[in-house]
Amino acid sequence: MNRYSTRQAATKLGISHNTLARHIASGKLPAPEAIIPGIRPTHVWTEAEIEQVRQLLPKIANGRKTRYEKLRRKESQTGAPALQKKKQPKKKRTTTKTAKS
Repeated sequence: MNRYSTRQAATKLGISHNTLARHIASGKLPAPEAIIPGIRPTHVWTEAEIEQVRQLLPKIANGRKTRYEKLRRKESQTGAPALQKKKQPKKKRTTTKTAKS
């Protein structure tokens, strides 16, 4: 049975090592068995665990949430178009020249 480090597992999954470590730390992905070969613990991944994570990755929501996300989701369920910000027209500057006499 082949075993892989977190960096090798991330390469097999097509994501960066930091992304995989962040998902494990936040609890979005289950942590595999950890061994301590030296000072730091190292996670050891099996083929089955990598495939399990491959199935879970599309279900993880990534990206930042905007303040309008709930509104967009609510309106998309009703069939209305998504809310967009309207641009304010630019104010015209009026310059008055005073005649000096």
